Amino acid sequence: MPEIVTPRPASTLIIIRDGKAGVEVLLGEKTSKVNFAAGAFVFPGGALDESDFGDNFTISGDLSADKANQILGVSDGGLNYWIAAIRECFEEVGVLFAIPNRGGMFTETEFAVFESNERKKLARGEATFHETLKDAKCSLELEQLHYFSRWVTHAGSPRRYDTRFFIARMPQGQIAQHDGSELIDHRWVKPDDALRLNSQGKLNLMFPTQKTLEKLTEFSDVEEALNYVRNAPPATPMEPRLTVGAGGKKLLVPGDFAYAEAGKLDPEQLGTVSREIEAGVVVQIDKRVSRMTAANASIMTGPGTNTYILGDDLNGYLVIDPGPDNARHIELVRDLTSDKVNGILCTHTHIDHSPGAAPLSRLTGAPIFGRLAENMDRQDSSFVPDEELSDGDELKFGDLTIDVLHTPGHASNHLCFLFEEARMLFTGDHIMQGSTVVINPPDGDMSAYFSSLNKLYDYQFDWIAPGHGFLMDNPHEAVNRLLIHRQKRETKIVNALSILGEGTIDELVVTAYDDVSVTIHQLAKRSLLAHLVKLQQEAKVNLNKDVWISASK
Repeated sequence: MPEIVTPRPASTLIIIRDGKAGVEVLLGEKTSKVNFAAGAFVFPGGALDESDFGDNFTISGDLSADKANQILGVSDGGLNYWIAAIRECFEEVGVLFAIPNRGGMFTETEFAVFESNERKKLARGEATFHETLKDAKCSLELEQLHYFSRWVTHAGSPRRYDTRFFIARMPQGQIAQHDGSELIDHRWVKPDDALRLNSQGKLNLMFPTQKTLEKLTEFSDVEEALNYVRNAPPATPMEPRLTVGAGGKKLLVPGDFAYAEAGKLDPEQLGTVSREIEAGVVVQIDKRVSRMTAANASIMTGPGTNTYILGDDLNGYLVIDPGPDNARHIELVRDLTSDKVNGILCTHTHIDHSPGAAPLSRLTGAPIFGRLAENMDRQDSSFVPDEELSDGDELKFGDLTIDVLHTPGHASNHLCFLFEEARMLFTGDHIMQGSTVVINPPDGDMSAYFSSLNKLYDYQFDWIAPGHGFLMDNPHEAVNRLLIHRQKRETKIVNALSILGEGTIDELVVTAYDDVSVTIHQLAKRSLLAHLVKLQQEAKVNLNKDVWISASK
């Protein structure tokens, strides 16, 4: 197993200004002679130096050591990152975030002389950055730098950095000048122009630089960008993960569907995990858990329905959600298990999850476990469990133990299965990746769905194995996001009714789901109805024939 390199602390400074056509950003071209990012256009920055200690510098403003630590989420040394960013910026492009101790600002002539003389001393090693500022009798303006993001080089790289990105407005009266050694060129460029040139092969950008520029395209001017970072939540560490797929190897970031799975299955980051789900391909997601996806991809099923196989050849297997009645898929499940199936579990009886249970049971002799729906409309009519499950049941198959959770909402008979050995919850359609599930009355129940989501907080597990998509980490955060999303949607519905006073489903969906494509409004109407039924149960809305009326009117 290759040794994972410990990343070095580093800082980077994104300098922006208002141009004639919008925000412009300063990029410098790295010389081809450096070991890292050779030939790439980058923001000024580099590794922290031993001299970058806050106690050595005179600092203007109110950014304290404690506040810096809090912003970066470190126990000590937070100010060092701000100082390193300013030092690297001055060394590489001659831009300095500092003011004279006498008060006021440097004149352009003063700064030009200072920049010319002191950068040369730094480059020759004749003075430290601290000594340079002390001799010039000036103080660092750390408050001009705002924390923007954090990037950690992926684990498989031979040279790694844990870099804090800061952003600042270009100081008045200064002109950027590359140092001619580490940077051989520089330019001011609009973020979208830089991205376009990169796509044309005319401007080499590193992955974090590219992603940062993509974010900067969202801002119309400097003040909008700075307001964003002033009010943004703490930066999520962005540690790219290398994956394989169509088009070769590619880095993923948090939020990409296969990101969590790539981290779990390839901790050394050799780039062996696929970022694509392929029907019929077996993926081992834990010591005794494999996933195989059925060939039933669609707008409703995403890449297809996941079938999970737990166990081993010695003790036999347990199959969760055998999927549709697809002969090829069932044959592949049989091949993987050598027909040593001890049990077949179904999370619910929608036609993409359970129809494969009956033929698999006939062919292997395995019993079927699940729960019958209260309303059989649009359900798998072939489903007949040998044992009907209830909330709190504990199932034992050889040395496998499965805890049963009844989680109605998407379906009245919906179950989740907790495999404590792997700290993994198999969620069927209770939690899906990449989208919220449709709650379709009468069998779908939004009030029950809220309750079933909240129920998951009572259980401890590390991984969600959804019915559609890749493994998901931070499960309680995923639950929280779903609850917030559903509550926001419900608030939009209440607000729409408050404004309109009343409306039919067809009228309300236009306002309540104005943030989604009209092509899925037919599906959205089912979840809208489920929300309205919940609100009716809470005496917040009334129904007169097919017209929904706000109870406050």
